[in-house]
Amino acid sequence: MLSLLYQEGPSTEGIFRRSGSAKTCKELKEKLDSGAEVDLACESIFVTASLFKDFLRNIPGSILTSQLCDKWVSVMDQGNNEEKIKSIQRLIEQLPRANVVLLRYIFGVLHGIEMRSEENQMNAFNLAICIAPSLLWPPASSTPDIESEFTKKISSLVQFLTENCCKIFGEEINSLFGEILMTCKRENGSGNEVLILLANPRQTKIDYSPWKEAIPSLHVFPYTAVVFSLPKVLVIVSGPT
Repeated sequence: MLSLLYQEGPSTEGIFRRSGSAKTCKELKEKLDSGAEVDLACESIFVTASLFKDFLRNIPGSILTSQLCDKWVSVMDQGNNEEKIKSIQRLIEQLPRANVVLLRYIFGVLHGIEMRSEENQMNAFNLAICIAPSLLWPPASSTPDIESEFTKKISSLVQFLTENCCKIFGEEINSLFGEILMTCKRENGSGNEVLILLANPRQTKIDYSPWKEAIPSLHVFPYTAVVFSLPKVLVIVSGPT
């Protein structure tokens, strides 16, 4: 998903703002959840963007984690940009490793889109409005007024993250994807690291044992998707929850 968004997003007007067909999204989500193969390259990029936002919204506790919710909300109250960046970096260090990996690729995509905002009409502010609610949400007990204020603060945070992602994550965020490859090389001693993130540690419909045999450095994390992460590559395939 992210590789497609990285390739097509910057040249697509209204990416992440315009929704894909609700019917198509529902059908594809059901296929992905069943473990069926889906060629998203044949679908509208707006469908892919909608599916990805849905994926983010279904991460338990959010990708930024509910435990750090109050700290994330207070980041934008810091005095200057350098203090904000340092606060964000400290919070990122407290996130699970899998979340950090995915965050870097997400903001790599958003940065690429924002750099061509004159073409796609999606600057950092517009992207934040569309993406922020999928990255962190208020506690269920929040009142409408609290939810409204929360949304404003998180949108401001995501805008800041997008505009300053090179300082926050490092300049290499510009070359995370490199040459887009949609296959993973299963070579012993390749030095590549593969992350497989599962919806359920007891997942049975996804057989990741061949990867473990091929690449000893493979790590397994609980998550809501399967992610194969190689240098310059991120391939996401949803698995049944």
